[in-house]
Amino acid sequence: MTRALVVDDSHFMRTVISDMLEDGGIQVVDQAANGKEAVELVAKYEPDVVTMDVEMPVMNGIEAVERIMQETPTPILMLSAVTTDGADATLEAIDKGAIDFFTKPGGSISTKLSGQKDELVAAVRSTAQADPTVGTPTTAPAPQPVEEPPSEFLDDPTLIIGASTGGPSVVERIVSELPAAADLRVLIVQHMPDQFTGRFAKRLDAASEYDISEAADGARIGGGEALVARGDYHMLVAGYSNGRLRVKLDQSEPVHSVRPAIDVTMESAAERIDDPVTAVVLTGMGADGAAGIEALKGTGARTIAQNEATSAVFGIPGRAIETGCIDRVLPVSEITDAILDAIRRDTQWMTT
Repeated sequence: MTRALVVDDSHFMRTVISDMLEDGGIQVVDQAANGKEAVELVAKYEPDVVTMDVEMPVMNGIEAVERIMQETPTPILMLSAVTTDGADATLEAIDKGAIDFFTKPGGSISTKLSGQKDELVAAVRSTAQADPTVGTPTTAPAPQPVEEPPSEFLDDPTLIIGASTGGPSVVERIVSELPAAADLRVLIVQHMPDQFTGRFAKRLDAASEYDISEAADGARIGGGEALVARGDYHMLVAGYSNGRLRVKLDQSEPVHSVRPAIDVTMESAAERIDDPVTAVVLTGMGADGAAGIEALKGTGARTIAQNEATSAVFGIPGRAIETGCIDRVLPVSEITDAILDAIRRDTQWMTT
């Protein structure tokens, strides 16, 4: 049975969350009212997963995540308010080592949150399966982009990245390493709610040489630009000509119970893009991306999957590998080099 520690400064919220988890078959080993208590109780009980509030007295959730990851690495699910400040704080907690997040509704919390019991239980179970030591922040400096002459790269290349649980920090690392000289058009599908994708795009933009923004319906990008799929919308490649991509957003039915779905973006790219494409699937729960990888491989795209050892959750890359359509399976540290390898003119692309 999955064992959870519930952390929230509200006694009412701790009770509601604990009852929901217990009803869903998850054992709540204890509750903490602030981050300091959480650090102590994690060391005492060694739970499988922690649900962590963000704003708390004594020690907030971000500080608690950092301490727990340093002292007793444990999978942590952030419970975040659906606000701009909540999104920023949650993404900072993920930087510190939290695995994933779940948004708490506003308004009549007890009624609305109770209506999300199944989703919360599923998120807690998913987070509990993650390896908390993968992607734990270190003091090592971030890798710097490698400057290379533009002539070394193929004309008009496109990169499509798909990720879910544990993905934000991995995506940020990869885009921060991409040199402007590669002149890629980049599409990023990270499973994330609508309230978070805009903030995530701004974080990526600040970390990268590329101009990165949240996708809007009808948006167009050329070389050196990137779009992050907007939460609650599928992002489709609707047009491609003269090295420029046009995307369309829609709210058709979720695929694999998610929207945006990696498969939708990749399959539409396979239909529209006739220049070089590299597709990368990263850490995450589920099978989203496998069908998209198959579709792109059928058009000659080059494909890369994150390996199990560096994936917080090996569902998405694992299922893609099972299709037989992945060229290379690599640790995070080697993925950017492989992307550049895939678009160099003078490199023979080797498959795993």
